[in-house]
This record gives sequence, structure tokens and C-alpha cells, in this order.
Amino acid sequence: MALTVNVKNDFSLLEVSNVIRSALALDEKIAKHKKNRYADTCQNFETKYKMSSDTFMKKFDSGQLDDSDDFFDWYAAKKGFDIWNKKLNILSGISL
Repeated sequence: MALTVNVKNDFSLLEVSNVIRSALALDEKIAKHKKNRYADTCQNFETKYKMSSDTFMKKFDSGQLDDSDDFFDWYAAKKGFDIWNKKLNILSGISL
């Protein structure tokens, strides 16, 4: 997929590319950090409850689990992991 960037000022293509590369690199670093934090949280719950996060999500969504705080925290962590993993995959696939 091609992407067009419109720049309103008279900056060179090199200057604009360097700023975009830097921003993408920072976003990728943040995404890796967030993904790893959510992964650690999910891993802790997986160890505690002896089930994978995917199995947990199926059981949680189908109402097979109670309303404990841990399960809501695990649900949020899994959703956070999925969101940051997707963002990281997008960012990792961008080249200038």
C-alpha cells in the first residue's frame, strides 16, 4: 500500500523522512514496551489460574467464569496486549 504525505512547509524530503522515521521508531519502542507489560500481566494470570489467555477469553466471554476482580483485570490485560500487538505489527511493517 502506498501512502502520500503532504507537507505544508518548505522542508526537504530528507528532513521530513528523518522526522517520520524517528516518530515511527519511538512509537514502535512504546508499542513493544506496552505489549511486553500486558504479556507479563497475562502470563502471571495464566500461571495463577493454569489456563492460557485465549482459553480464559473464551470462558469469560461465554459467562463460564465469575465476576472476580482478577478476571476483569486479566480481560483488560489481554485486550491491551491484543491492541498493542496489532499496533506493533503495523509499525513493524512500515518502511520509508
